[in-house]
Amino acid sequence: MFPNSSNLGRPPFPPKHQQQSNFFNKLPLNIPPTLLSHQQSIDTQFNFQNAAALLSGNLATVPAVTLQPMTYGNGSPVHTSDAPTLFRGRKRLREQSVPRDAKRQRFHSHHPETTVINQAVPLPEERRYSFPGSVQSPLLPAHQEPDLTGCIPPLQDTLFLDPIETTLPVAKDKLSQQVLDLFQACQQQTCDLNRKELCRAELQREIQRIFPQSRLFLVGSSLNGFATRTSDGDLCLVVKEEPVNQKTEARHILSLIQKLFSTKLSSYIERPQLIRAKVPIVKFRDKVSRVEFDLNVNNVVGIRNTFLLRTYAYIENRVRPLVVVIKKWASFHDINDASRGTLNSYSLVLMVLHYLQTLPEPILPSLQKNYPESFDPTMQLHLVHRVPRTIPPYLSKNGSSLGDLLIGFFKYYATEFDWSHQMISVREAKAIPRPDGTEWRNKFICVEEPFDGTNTARAVHEKQKFDMIRSEILQTWKILRDKKDLNYVLPLRTVIQKR
Repeated sequence: MFPNSSNLGRPPFPPKHQQQSNFFNKLPLNIPPTLLSHQQSIDTQFNFQNAAALLSGNLATVPAVTLQPMTYGNGSPVHTSDAPTLFRGRKRLREQSVPRDAKRQRFHSHHPETTVINQAVPLPEERRYSFPGSVQSPLLPAHQEPDLTGCIPPLQDTLFLDPIETTLPVAKDKLSQQVLDLFQACQQQTCDLNRKELCRAELQREIQRIFPQSRLFLVGSSLNGFATRTSDGDLCLVVKEEPVNQKTEARHILSLIQKLFSTKLSSYIERPQLIRAKVPIVKFRDKVSRVEFDLNVNNVVGIRNTFLLRTYAYIENRVRPLVVVIKKWASFHDINDASRGTLNSYSLVLMVLHYLQTLPEPILPSLQKNYPESFDPTMQLHLVHRVPRTIPPYLSKNGSSLGDLLIGFFKYYATEFDWSHQMISVREAKAIPRPDGTEWRNKFICVEEPFDGTNTARAVHEKQKFDMIRSEILQTWKILRDKKDLNYVLPLRTVIQKR
């Protein structure tokens, strides 16, 4: 497809650069899963359905999406949906549909009652790729392989699996079934991830012409298990082992990246914009995949928290459906956009995890407390993606349904959590007193980043926006408590049509 396409996502390094530093020799060459082959991208057809009759539990079929060839700068054809893409602020709404009986990933669950579904876009055994196995985990003897039965699936096996079974919780009431149906309709599909990975691989090849020793990583929701079909892509460009000054060095590097995007790569990269935030980024849209991306430099905490959240996503089978539905709810009510002074998706995920940790009978533990070596913030980057494989499922005694948990989430933040004096801490698995530092002073919402301790909700800096967020939470709790019907707070047909 591209030069060196036989090793897609693993651009070769000239020997002279390999001799200068061994840092990137240690990193996995392809943390994101390797793409489908070019021929598979051409041959694969996706037939989608929507959920026009979601209330009745029946999903009406719609015509199959036609795949149109598009190209990156070198003329390599790529197939994406020809469905139009709409924009609203930073949020992208894609007019695509998704199968009701979408095939899924496998997760071995210890819960006795489960619903079985299949995996989307299964990859034959001979076409799957794995991470390099040359680096031995420091937590295991060199001669010993961990017993992974029932543990968090390794990343490459989670996203590219043979068509085997997975499990989701059984819905025994209307609200729980609505949560499950919306999750299945809106969660990211393998084909969505393929589009992001293809762009990442091509951009890495181009960026390495300027920074030969750099590596570009796909991070965030695309890999942590909480992405939807309309989720943006997050990219982390790692240029060196040492920290980078975000105010000076990172901005300079990103200005060069922006210039590259707006000149040489302008045929398939549009609207590159340098955002001078605390962690500066270049925002851009890939015309081929029709995905919007945020690219940062050396914000490696994003790589670490991607795999922490991925572990939380898969140790309990109620976590992902709950998070995805709450993200959709927040987006529908216009409180899920940090650029507009509301909550970013990362903060929303941490809020859900925190709630599940603080129940009288917790559904989630603190992984950083229970497995401190596995989530050591000083662990070398090339090991980060491997250790979560050894984390077993969490067996909670809490049997609450998805519907009850959804109502409980809104009740907790509407009536129990003390916004003025407490901070949300997934690391501690509890609400803790606010620190007295400048990072937290005069902030309306405090959500602790599990690794570097910063405030992930610092974008909420206006009282008007904070009041709007609290009002939406309160009203949603009251409505769901009385009606127990998701349509009253999140019109399901509209959401699925716009996903």
